[in-house]
Amino acid sequence: MDIRLSEDVELQKWSNHDKAQRNFADRLDRARRLSANGPLLSRRDRQWSTSTFRSTRQYTIEEERKVIKKLDRNVTLFLALLYLLSFLDRSNIGNARIAGLTEDLSLSSNQYEWLLTGFYITYILFEWMALLYRVVPAHIYITLCVAAWGLVASLQSLATSFESLFALRALLGITEAAFGPGAPLFLSFFFKQDELALRVGFFISAAPLSTSFASSLAWVITKTAKRSPIAPWRCLFLVEGFPSVLVAVLAYSTIPDSPSQARFLNRREREIACSRLGPDISAGPTKVKMEKLVWSEVFSSLKDRKIYVTAVMLFCCNVAFSSLPVFLPTIIEEMGYDAISSQALSAPPYIVAFFTTLLVSYLSDLTRNRSTFVCITCVMAAFGYAMVALTGWLRLGPVWRYIGVYLATAGFFSAITVILSWTINMHQSHSKRGAATAIVQYIGQCGPLLGTRLYPDEDKPYFVKGMSICSGFMLMVALLSWALHRHLARLNRVRDQRAKADLTEELDDQSSNAFRYLT
Repeated sequence: MDIRLSEDVELQKWSNHDKAQRNFADRLDRARRLSANGPLLSRRDRQWSTSTFRSTRQYTIEEERKVIKKLDRNVTLFLALLYLLSFLDRSNIGNARIAGLTEDLSLSSNQYEWLLTGFYITYILFEWMALLYRVVPAHIYITLCVAAWGLVASLQSLATSFESLFALRALLGITEAAFGPGAPLFLSFFFKQDELALRVGFFISAAPLSTSFASSLAWVITKTAKRSPIAPWRCLFLVEGFPSVLVAVLAYSTIPDSPSQARFLNRREREIACSRLGPDISAGPTKVKMEKLVWSEVFSSLKDRKIYVTAVMLFCCNVAFSSLPVFLPTIIEEMGYDAISSQALSAPPYIVAFFTTLLVSYLSDLTRNRSTFVCITCVMAAFGYAMVALTGWLRLGPVWRYIGVYLATAGFFSAITVILSWTINMHQSHSKRGAATAIVQYIGQCGPLLGTRLYPDEDKPYFVKGMSICSGFMLMVALLSWALHRHLARLNRVRDQRAKADLTEELDDQSSNAFRYLT
């Protein structure tokens, strides 16, 4: 009885002070950012600092760390598992090709390219579904997405012609577009601005990990299916596709809709998960009112030039991101290795990319810096592609080309992670984050339409043209990142000047004076 009464008193205190706490925290954060320029706190704020500010953080650092670990285990890692399965089902057509797909279905090089292009056409057309993360409860929405793509991916094993396989690839594009592009936005519901890149890094790094797993699995299937009456490529589609249907059942009970509805947290931990996000959401003691979709902010995003810069950056990265994973087994086979060896040698570059992506995203969060890491990783990827192209043009040994593949894969996977995090970080409103994510993905995902057509059969065995084009696109991303850094730094200086003058009018993205861009 006494315990319940004390809890009610504490929760009432939380409710009464919530608005005032967030207002003060906003002013204090602004002052801390500008403390080098002199004392900025008013007398009223200094009085608040000795009494009220202590109540703005009603939890210890250890408690917050415990909550973050639980969120990572149950949200971040589970989403990474889902993306691993998604990318597995998307990209295993490259392994199926050298396992006999093109021979059994009598596919020409042009038809095979259309199988890749058909997936991305529907994927692009349904990018708008990223906004549904703000409309449909996540545990229902994500479950439907996972079950749908698992079923379609499995049905690819029954294809008997180019037309039937093309239709299934197009459906697979729709189901995966509903999940993947909006997942970084969904992670922003649970993590702060300087925590997001690492979580997106875990999510994106599932792609190279799944590719290495697909290559290893394809190697096993190719090795053992020779005695089976079922074609190896059909086994590949079925074995890698059907597990998604089973995992969909688990997703329904695991995925929370918001921090306040996370069943793996107790009541106190849910309060902390909501409170630590600050003004991003309206927090209460046991429930979070997530923002509804504000259409005026969605439409205003169409005029935001920053969004289009990151969209072009993602477009350039996706030219490389979509092409090399699909054609890498073929490239390695053309270096002189047999089909089985090329499957096995496809895995190590993606394992290196997995760890590189996690390291880069961690350092980006730690330093609160985005542009530097985009530039470094893009230059690394450009050098890798150039190395593959040049050694092929000079007819040097395959070892040098294989080393270049390591640099390329590690570079573009890491760059995409930071770019997606950067896009979300540039907006405080969830509505603008959702709109920015949709716009960036719409434009960015057009890259695969070009990337999947860079390695025609007539360019075998060196694919010099495709590698050179990818190198140029990665250099373009580095230049755009540098330009965006300068633009955001200038906007931050304007905000600093307004904060010094204690201006309170709305700024260009309808966020508080304390908000600063990560550059």
